[in-house]
Amino acid sequence: MGTVTSGNFTFTTTPIEGVILVEARRFGDPRGYFRELYKGPDFHAGGIADDFVQENQSFSRKGVLRGLHFQIEHPQSKLVRVLRGEIFDVAVDIRPGSPTFGKWFGATLSEDSGLQLYLPHGCAHGLLVLSDTATISYMADDVYHPDDEGGIRWDDPTVAVEWPLPRDQVIVSEKDAAQPYFSDQF
Repeated sequence: MGTVTSGNFTFTTTPIEGVILVEARRFGDPRGYFRELYKGPDFHAGGIADDFVQENQSFSRKGVLRGLHFQIEHPQSKLVRVLRGEIFDVAVDIRPGSPTFGKWFGATLSEDSGLQLYLPHGCAHGLLVLSDTATISYMADDVYHPDDEGGIRWDDPTVAVEWPLPRDQVIVSEKDAAQPYFSDQF
């Protein structure tokens, strides 16, 4: 894995091509702190050149698992960050022909760490809330198309994400529990 620093950001590549862990520097004093969350020129220097066009926010309680989601005909790259709390954030490579096709990468993101996860086109996304509650924000380079949703079951045995909470503590929507298996679509 390689690391690039530009401005107040450190960009670290992951085992999945194009998935980048971003650390934003924090400036603190007794009053609190300041942190840049996004700065186009620094992100371009760090290998992320998307023009983000939509930003979303979600709130969930501990154990809520959202995902693994993707857009089929209108793929989105995403930049995920936590505004409050802590999550385990996951990218799954769904690009046929990729050397890491079907593999996953996960990282713990929190408001304190300043870590963000960038997912390029061709990655499914999921997250699991580890703190009592969490507020998540993510930017996307294309608008959401509700009729273009795709998904992979969160507990798919082929992908085999190692979620950090026991199965009986995971809360999944009916829709996510009914997503197809990886091997049934790829």
